[in-house]
Amino acid sequence: MSENALNENPADETNKTNTTSAQNTKSYEEEIAEDDEFERLLNQFISAELEDIDTGIEEPSPQTANTQQPAPQPQASAAQKPAAQLGSNETALFEAYKNFSNSIVMMASMNDIAAPDFKINDSYLIPHYRNRTGSIIADEALQGWEIMFKIHANVLGGLNPNASDEDLLSFAEQCEDEILQLAIISYVEILIEMEGCEIAMEERRLKRQRKKIEREIYEEHQRRLERKQRYIDAIKKKDFPIDAERLVNNYFKTAQKDPDGAYQVLINNPAVYAPIDTSKIKPRFFGLIKPTPQDGIRINREIGSFLKKVKV
Repeated sequence: MSENALNENPADETNKTNTTSAQNTKSYEEEIAEDDEFERLLNQFISAELEDIDTGIEEPSPQTANTQQPAPQPQASAAQKPAAQLGSNETALFEAYKNFSNSIVMMASMNDIAAPDFKINDSYLIPHYRNRTGSIIADEALQGWEIMFKIHANVLGGLNPNASDEDLLSFAEQCEDEILQLAIISYVEILIEMEGCEIAMEERRLKRQRKKIEREIYEEHQRRLERKQRYIDAIKKKDFPIDAERLVNNYFKTAQKDPDGAYQVLINNPAVYAPIDTSKIKPRFFGLIKPTPQDGIRINREIGSFLKKVKV
């Protein structure tokens, strides 16, 4: 509200204000409805997304998981443990790992060689595959290959150290020893399934990151709503002749594009965001002097000064 406008004839000002209000009422109500609809959709979307959010960035180690679970039943070997809790990727990897480790143990036993200590059981893959589990499998696979070379040095001597998965499978098909053949095929399956598990692990990481961002957006939105409400309550408590909701909503909408400029307008000329309702200004001198546009200028300044001191 400019000072020149307030210095015009009060009757003319009243007519212009009423006309302007009539023209703006619909658009303002539509803006409020749009804001309410946006808030409803945002809350609905974020709430649905957060229902299954995984807040843990680092999954517990197998040792930690074991301490939090009931003690396992005795006499259960790694090969006998159920894998019902494993995901599809982890199940395929565990089966390939068991086939490889069993073939190496069998191969070593038949040739009186000490077999490697294969540590992995299904608990290492619950709830999901982890990088440290992959490192253990890779180390044990290397130990398995050492056993294979000790026993089948002549057969494996011509194998290309940089052989691809397809080359290894082709080589395995030509092996006459079925245990060696099983070991090589299982090793290739381990490589394939580990890659699948790593892709799934990366997808889970990205999903956690996305949901973390969505949570932050939701929480920031809620903080913004709470701050707006504190402004509105403070203005209403002072009983200023102005539409507190309209003032605050318009200020926050402008502040999204220009925070500093919007705040300067708020504390210096808040009537820009919502007009002063001169009809609600109390008459002075026992009702003998009715409000004038100059009173609107005074109230505008009072509101700005008040908002400058408000801490929300």
